[in-house]
Parts: sequence; C-alpha cells; structure tokens
Amino acid sequence: MTTTLAQPATHAAPISPSRLLTPTTDSLRRQAQPWTVDAVAALFELPFNDLLFRAQALHREHFDANAVQLSTLLSIKTGGCEEDCKYCPQSAHFDTGLKAEKLLPLQEVMEAARAAKQSGATRFCMGAAWRSPKPRHLEQIGEMISGVKALGLETCLTAGMLDDGQAEQLQQAGLDYYNHNLDTAPEFYGQIITTRTYQDRLDTLDRVRQVGLKVCSGGIVGMGETRRQRAGLIVQLANLDPYPESVPINNLVQVEGTPLAGTAELDPFEFVRTIAVARITMPRAMVRLSAGREAMPESLQALCFLAGANSMFYGDRLLTTGNPQADKDRALLQRLGMRCSTEDELARQPAD
Repeated sequence: MTTTLAQPATHAAPISPSRLLTPTTDSLRRQAQPWTVDAVAALFELPFNDLLFRAQALHREHFDANAVQLSTLLSIKTGGCEEDCKYCPQSAHFDTGLKAEKLLPLQEVMEAARAAKQSGATRFCMGAAWRSPKPRHLEQIGEMISGVKALGLETCLTAGMLDDGQAEQLQQAGLDYYNHNLDTAPEFYGQIITTRTYQDRLDTLDRVRQVGLKVCSGGIVGMGETRRQRAGLIVQLANLDPYPESVPINNLVQVEGTPLAGTAELDPFEFVRTIAVARITMPRAMVRLSAGREAMPESLQALCFLAGANSMFYGDRLLTTGNPQADKDRALLQRLGMRCSTEDELARQPAD
C-alpha cells in the first residue's frame, strides 16, 4: 500500500491537558487516532517545563534516560547533486565552492568505519549526493555495507530516491537503515525543493518498508518555516505506519551560496520543543541530534537530551559541514553522567 500525505486536519476537537501530559503508545505503531496538526501544535504551545516533563516521562518509560547511541556519518559521494534543495551545499544548482567528487573507494570507507568504531560509534552512516543511485553504484555500495557490517557496526545509507528493486538489493547486502528525510511540512516543501515531490519521498520510504529495512527519516528546522509547519512535519512522520525507528532532527546549517544563507536563526528553545514533540509523538523512535549541533552550546544539547534526544551524530564532520569533535562530545557526556549504548541496550522492554 502506498503511503499518502497525512491530511492536516485543522478543526480537531480541543485536547485536554490530561491527554497532553499522559504517555499513551508503547510501540512503533502510530496511535489509534492519527495525529492532527492541531494536536501537535497544541503540544508546541505547552509551557516549556510542562512540555519537557511530558517528554522526559515518556522517554523514561521506553528508554534508559542516561544513555545515548552514537552514529558516525561519512560522505561517500560528495557534491554535484541534481536536486535543488535550497539548504544543501552539495546541490549542483548553487555555487558554494564545493567540487563534485566520485564515489569513495572501498578501502577509504573501511578505514573511516574502523576509526568510527574505535571512537565509540555503533552505527556507521553513509551519504551519497545523488538524486537516485544507478545500478553500478549499488553494487559498489553493497560491498561497503557488507564490509562495515563485518566490523560489527550497524549500517545506514542515504542515497536519494530508490526505484523498484533497489531497496531489496540494499537489504540483501545487509543494510540495516535507509535514511530519506521528509525535510519539512508538505505545505512548505515547495518553497525549499522543486526537483522532487513530497510523494516521491513517501514512495521511497514505502519501498524501504516493503523489504523490511528500518527507516531513518526526519527533517530540518530553521528554514523559515512557521511553528505550525514544524508541527506539520511531525504529523507526517508520526502518522507513518509504523513511524520511523530513527528520527534525525536537523537545525539548518547556513552555507554561503545556498538560497537559505541569511535566514533568521531559529530560537534555541524552539529547537528543544521540536525534540520534545518528536519524542512525544514517536515514543519508541531514536530521536537524533543531527546537523547544527556544532553551533549549539553544551547547555542547549543537555536540554535536548532532557527533551528526549537519545542519539547523535558523532565525529569531526557531518557530510560537508562541521560537527563537534569526538573528544569534546565524550567530555560532555561524561559531565552529564551519560554513557554510550547500542539501540538495543537503550530500549526498555514493553510491559506485559
């Protein structure tokens, strides 16, 4: 069955405070009634302390609150992408000084994966700047996936849209997760991207689900969207059935040469609210601090953990933009009394 856009109901009945403060779901399946934009917007409107209390209570119900899963992301094919995503320095449509490169050789990828494991990462994510991969690309990537899996790391890949049969090929190579972000709400999407449709993204996620791969899908905030549009993004993710196992929340990294350079920065507390709302609406997902973390003070990152983030990208670079260095990250986690764990170690078993 093909996934279609969740309808952004705008006249839903008001939500009582007791429902807003009471954890409900205990699985990856969405709640019995789909989330509406009104319902999610109501979460965003809660007093900050009430919102974090609800998110933290639900987080503790399903996860070890003092542990975080670490992922490392490597750009295996940089630049020259055909898409016109206005936030992306890798788009061929914009002059950001980034040169297009070929797919990395297997040996270089394996060296990076070994270094990631040695630094404490448990998942190795590979990103390729394509509109969609060609068959010859998947053959090479399949070797990378097999090699990284042999090191004992989980594998994740983001390589654009997938055609029929391509998700199955990745699954047969041993891939664990496929990342394909929805980026933003449907009603704001056309202001950010014109070279592929929202439905194209949902169709790729359907293909990934149909072959049994885990889904990694989230979005970017701080692109000039409204709070209600942030709620619309969360609605789309939370109403996927099941919702994604991994939900990366990115804060826009502004790069000179992209159309979004100079966009007014998102209020830091609004970013924390987005993390909390993602946790509440997708209680068993791994909610990941992703792009933009380099510019976040440690106090803000700590608030994000309190709001329910339990995964983060870890290392010196995030595709083509900076990321806090591994030593600094380890020091922060130590100061917070947090430890690194795998996803399986983090999750609490459902109550009988």
